[in-house]
Amino acid sequence: MQNVAQAWLVYRLTGSALLLGSVTFAGQIPVFLTSPLGGIVADRYNRQKVVIATQAASMILAFAFAWLTLSNRITVNEVFYLAIVRGIVNAFDIPGRQAFLVEMVGKEDLINAIALNSSMFNGARIIGPAIAGIVVAKIGEGWCFFSDAVSYIAVIIGLFMMSVSPREIKPIDSPIEHVIEGFRFVRETAPIRALLLLLGLVSLVAMPYTVLMPVFADRVLHGGARGLGILMGATGLGALLGALTLATRTGVRGLGRWVTLSCGGFAISLIAFALSKNFWLSAVLLVPVGFCMMLQMSSSNTLIQAMVPDHLRGRVMSVYSMMFMGMAPWGALLGGAVADRLGAPVAVSAGAVAALGGAAIFGLRLPGLRVEARRLIVAQGMVGGDPAEEMTTRVVED
Repeated sequence: MQNVAQAWLVYRLTGSALLLGSVTFAGQIPVFLTSPLGGIVADRYNRQKVVIATQAASMILAFAFAWLTLSNRITVNEVFYLAIVRGIVNAFDIPGRQAFLVEMVGKEDLINAIALNSSMFNGARIIGPAIAGIVVAKIGEGWCFFSDAVSYIAVIIGLFMMSVSPREIKPIDSPIEHVIEGFRFVRETAPIRALLLLLGLVSLVAMPYTVLMPVFADRVLHGGARGLGILMGATGLGALLGALTLATRTGVRGLGRWVTLSCGGFAISLIAFALSKNFWLSAVLLVPVGFCMMLQMSSSNTLIQAMVPDHLRGRVMSVYSMMFMGMAPWGALLGGAVADRLGAPVAVSAGAVAALGGAAIFGLRLPGLRVEARRLIVAQGMVGGDPAEEMTTRVVED
């Protein structure tokens, strides 16, 4: 609800696709710049306490958003400032939360836990935007921000109630060397490097379609704020189906192929959406867009978490954050600029074609990545099927 309300608020105040992209850039660029620090914190400190702190900070920011909007004090400048601070909080929240996941459930249930987490997240993405479209149209954006703020109370209470066994935290001499160690592991580990590069490419060139959704809803499809909620809800429905599909798995066998096919399907569906001029056809097309997008993101997350040693988990997941969310602001800025000059359909189509090329390159490299991936998964003791069997498939099967 908060994301839809913020996008519609900026669009209502400015009517500018460029500023839509700029606000998203301001909110996500801190993730790109400061996630390495978030990775250090996640590896050096109690991850449960880190997540509690970031959620409390997010709640305060949401209440500030609500107060400024409901009191009619909000301007585009305030949206920018709050978005930047929220981005800084996310830079610490995402690595901490992702690394904390394995502590909560253990390695044996990690794959299903990631899928369940994605299912819950995308269930909210179906309900939230639909409600937000109605609320914004009837009583304004401020009450969406207020709902977001109140929701953090339950999250924080739940975090405090968790009982998690403490992990061993090794002291380090140099924070800089600590950061470099994480980047070095990613650089020297071909399967993780390839997954993160593809994720970064998609976030840069294809994910900006979400930033431009208000433009599609208003100018291209003429659906207004309520139409925006329906379109975002359709994406969320597809993403939920993708997460539930991943939840049916009991091992990691074939996930590399899933990453390739889902990335390609995401790009093709996005091209079709960009070319559509009919509102309901566009809504239908966003279901496979969301499905394939979530399948790629969750499959990549699962494979990376299965391969990374626990003492490096926070730092590697900080690089994941940089690629997943950190590249998005550059894409939002670029997509907003292209849409301002050539139109939103052209901007989205061009990005989708580039993502399709990335999927093809990853698919060609996939057979050569499997041997090292299998070694890493066996080393981490991942279960849910025989790890050696799970990652080994014949080249002819591709």
